[in-house]
Amino acid sequence: MAITGRFVLLAFLGLVPLVVFPAWSTVLFVVVGLLLLLVLDLVVAASPAQLALERDQPGNVTLEGSVESVVTVTNPTRRKLRAEVRDTWQPSAGAVNTSQSLVVPPGERRRMTVTLVPRRRGDLKSPHVTIRSLGPLGVAARQRTRVLPGQLRVLPPFHSKRHLPSKLRKLRELDGRAAVQIRGAGTEFDSLRDYVRGDDVRSIDWRATARRTSVVVRTWRPERDRRVVIVLDTSRTAAARIEDEPRLDTGIEAALLLAVLAERGGDRVDFLAYDRRLRARVESASKGNLLGQLVQAMAPLEAELIELDWQQVPAQVRAVSAHRSMVVLLTALDGGAPEEGLLPTVAQLSRQHVVVVASVRDPLLSAMKEERSTASQVFRAAAAERALLERAAVTAQLRQLGAEVVDAEPHEVPPLLADAYIRLKAAGRL
Repeated sequence: MAITGRFVLLAFLGLVPLVVFPAWSTVLFVVVGLLLLLVLDLVVAASPAQLALERDQPGNVTLEGSVESVVTVTNPTRRKLRAEVRDTWQPSAGAVNTSQSLVVPPGERRRMTVTLVPRRRGDLKSPHVTIRSLGPLGVAARQRTRVLPGQLRVLPPFHSKRHLPSKLRKLRELDGRAAVQIRGAGTEFDSLRDYVRGDDVRSIDWRATARRTSVVVRTWRPERDRRVVIVLDTSRTAAARIEDEPRLDTGIEAALLLAVLAERGGDRVDFLAYDRRLRARVESASKGNLLGQLVQAMAPLEAELIELDWQQVPAQVRAVSAHRSMVVLLTALDGGAPEEGLLPTVAQLSRQHVVVVASVRDPLLSAMKEERSTASQVFRAAAAERALLERAAVTAQLRQLGAEVVDAEPHEVPPLLADAYIRLKAAGRL
């Protein structure tokens, strides 16, 4: 039961004369009258426990998009429902009009529409709906909270898809569907041609030579259809915010662009999100929408405040692909001790795979390095310089181990990682 502001006002107005002309009989009469008014309004109000509630689940929406959540209130009672209804979405759902007034005649239904403009990626929920049923006088109300779970999955926005057309154009040129045809050492047969001095005698095609009067050799080109394994670090370093965006979200953008590009290029793509256990896995398939599977798997990912178990990363990659692949590690170069985790892992993976390490560099470091007007700015500049030198040292060590390194600011990481993939494919290293 709830007492409304209208009842409080009536009680105040009724007690004013009693202060001026006090009389016990009058006081008793007014109090009893107000109580009767309260009880009468409460009895006549429709029972919120008997209402039938249905929710149309909003489904999925991309970040920065909008969607509507609809709750249908059906009144099976014989009394007219005058209610305040509140749909309790969590704040990050960006619900615009969570509380609304509804009037539902007996035997009818009304729809309550709440507009959601989510402000973060992930699964957002509304556990219940609160209904306050008012009496006809509006002096009392019945209130009940009804369990009515709702869920909205907010998908990654995939802003880096704007780079996809230009990268696909480079891939088409690489594969010979445009004007460029690239050949080189590899395992995929390309064509036959006449032998010239300097050719490897092991490339001679003796059957074709027997059918002709000249010696014929086979030419090869790099195999195009390879496997790409993307490993996204979801440990504590992924929680760092760079340019008002978590490092994890930048990694998701880079992984989406590379995965779609590689699939369009005819390669098999596998995605892993890992810290100390596997958080998500998506396998490339001949049927199905890879992009749809990826965004569904990435949407609920959150950075875990634990250290990445580097020793298990090679085993996770081996469980996905036992053959030579391009392994992309989306991680940080400045978290923990790289000589104990990242470097040994890259050394182990490089024995069999082509390894690419992609990391997000904070642009604030470059800005701090240039500001030296005051003593405190000089100290900050020295710290920034030291951090950049440490990153450069780790990058040099990774390249000595044979890995490709992409270390750039957030908006540059996705296109540069895609360029690294195209460059490796053009060189026949995949």
